[in-house]
Formats: sequence, structure tokens, C-alpha cells
Amino acid sequence: MNSGDTAFMLIATAMVMLMTPGLALFYSGLVRSKNVLSTTMQSFVCLGVITVIWVLYGYSLAFGPDVGHFIGNFDFVGLKNVGLEPGPYSDTIPDMLFCAFQLMFAIITPALITGAIAERMKFGAYLAFIVCWSTFVYFPICHWVWGQGGWLGEMGALDFAGGTVIHINSGAAALVAALMLGKRKGYGRDAMHPHNLPITVLGAGLLWFGWFGFNAGSALSAGPVAVLALMTTQVATGTGLLFWVIAEWKVQGRPTVLGAASGALAGLVAITPAAGFVSPISALVIGAAAGVICYLAVLAKGKLGYDDSLDVVGIHGAGGLWGALATGLFASTAANPGGADGLFFGNPGQFVTQAIGAGAAIAYSVALTFIILKVIDVTIGLRVDTDDETQGLDVTAHGEVGYSL
Repeated sequence: MNSGDTAFMLIATAMVMLMTPGLALFYSGLVRSKNVLSTTMQSFVCLGVITVIWVLYGYSLAFGPDVGHFIGNFDFVGLKNVGLEPGPYSDTIPDMLFCAFQLMFAIITPALITGAIAERMKFGAYLAFIVCWSTFVYFPICHWVWGQGGWLGEMGALDFAGGTVIHINSGAAALVAALMLGKRKGYGRDAMHPHNLPITVLGAGLLWFGWFGFNAGSALSAGPVAVLALMTTQVATGTGLLFWVIAEWKVQGRPTVLGAASGALAGLVAITPAAGFVSPISALVIGAAAGVICYLAVLAKGKLGYDDSLDVVGIHGAGGLWGALATGLFASTAANPGGADGLFFGNPGQFVTQAIGAGAAIAYSVALTFIILKVIDVTIGLRVDTDDETQGLDVTAHGEVGYSL
């Protein structure tokens, strides 16, 4: 066991934990003031709910010994056999620390989906959804890619820190959720502008900071690959911000603060699967393309007519898909000998593998998310009633107000 790696991963784990409150701020600033607390709560409550099910059975399903290349078994239920010595996923850090690090990923993933259903979903239905979705969607896909014996990992799919597991997965689920819940009351007619953009920018800053732990920490050691992942994360995020602003300025005639924050997030999402496999120059290209692609995807939402309240599909879905495919283009063993070469470095098969992985995650997430939401809708109902939605979920669901003015 290596004390330096352990110290590094303790810090990285704490940084990734901070991303969920950061996401709560990012999202809550984008909604109307009458829903600021309900939107915050949807992210924040994941810190409690997912922690409990992760300890009870989630870690075992995601990272337990393989069953049919699809899911883990129950050897790690209640964190049985997960100790303070190095385990099957790292030779230099305690097995329990790896478990804690991956817990923070499991927490933020369902929280990402909340941006698509903001301002209109019952809180009880949401709690049921995140438990069922994590159990039947996140844990299996996590095992496919990162679990020992998972079929996508065995195929050679590259996902350094969660482009497929987290962003494509949550983006696909967000699209299904937005379509099944329907549009917010007054969508397309009433003004639904962000009520507090400084809070959103603060949230974006916390996400950016935490993402260094997210990506660099996925190296699982304080070594050269972690340094590469940190640098590529910064480069892609900065170029994503810049190119979103440029695209927005060109199309809409002015740059916006919201565009800058969204562009940074697009760059973060896109570089996630590639962070430890590509050079900084490749990261620059990935981030620049992400800024433009995600901006256009958000614009397309208006033309397609679905109400993805806070652009989860346009940023996490489109950005995650681009990042996964870009990994198949730009991955290089010159950057990381432990990775693979992509299409641009003589290995077109890697691009095909990345496309298969992304497609499988989308198909599975869409199908299972639809079934889960359908069952919840039939049993307890998904959506608040019209009067509660008009009044705002802060008061009607939680009995609180975000601001006393």
C-alpha cells in the first residue's frame, strides 16, 4: 500500500463529493425562484439515498465478482470483504477507499438527471426513481465498463472517468424522463428565465474544481496518468467555454454568462472518458468541438419541442456521446501506454468499440428508464398537480421558501 496514493485518493474522493452540492447550486440558479429549494433538494438528497443503497448492495452489484459479464454478485453486500488493505481494483490504496471514491460517482449520476425534470416531479416519485434507476440501470452499466469481467471492459471500451457510465447514461435517461413527464405548465408561453445566474456560476466553479478529482482521481494513483488527466481536463474545459461563447455570439449576437458556464460544463463532460488517454492538444480539439456540438444540441431542443428544463440532454447526453466517440479517435498509447490507440493513431477498431459501448448504454438506459418511470407513474404518479406546480414546489413539497424578500 502506498501512502502517497492513499492521500491523493482521499482528497480526490472529497473533491468528487463536493460536485453534488456544486451541481445543486448550478441547477438551482437556473430554475425560477419558487423552485430553488426543491431543485437543490433533488441533488442534495442523493448524498443520503445513494450512500445507503451503495453500502447495502450497490457496490456489490457494480464491482462484485462478475456474473455473466453483466452484473456483480452479492459477495460485497454490506461491504463484507471490503477492507482496509488493497483489493482487486488497486494495488496501492485500501479497497474501502476505492469503494468510497466510486460512491461519489454513483451519487452524482442520478442527480444529473434532475435537470430534465425540474419544477414538476413529485418528490416521493423522485426518491423511488433514483433508488430503482441506480439499482437497475447505473449499477449494471457501471459493471459493464469498470467491473472486473464486465462485457464492455472485456471488449476494450475505454471510459477513463465516466463518459459512458455517467454522462451518456444520465443523458439518455433524462430524455426519457423529460418526454414522459411532459412540458412544464406554460412552457413556450411564460417566461422561465434563470432566477440567479451568480449561483449557477458558483456551482459551475465547484463542478470544475471537483472534476479534477473526478478525472485525475480515476488514475487511482498520484502518478503521471493523473497529471495527464488533470491537464487535459483543464484544456478541454477552457476551450469548451470559449467555443460555446463564440458560437453563441455568432448565432445570437451576444455572449452570455450562462453560455460560458454551459460551455465549461460541456468541455468537462466531453473530456471525461478521454482524460487519461489523450494528449493536451487532442483535449483542446475535443473541448472546442464539445462547446459547439452541445450548444447546437441545446438549440435543437426548441425545434424538437421537448422540455429538458436545464439542458441535461444537450450537455451530458450530446457531450458524453461526443466524448466517448472522440476517445476512439484521439486515444494514444504515446499519451498513456496503458490505454489504446484510436482511429487517428492507426486503430479504427477502437472507434467501433467506443460506438458499440455508447450505443449499448443508450439503448439499455432508455428501455429501463421508461419501464421504471411507467411503473412509478401507474403506482404513485410522477407529476405534481397543476396548482402545486403553479405555486412552486418549494412551498408545496417542502414547506419552505428560498428567499424572504
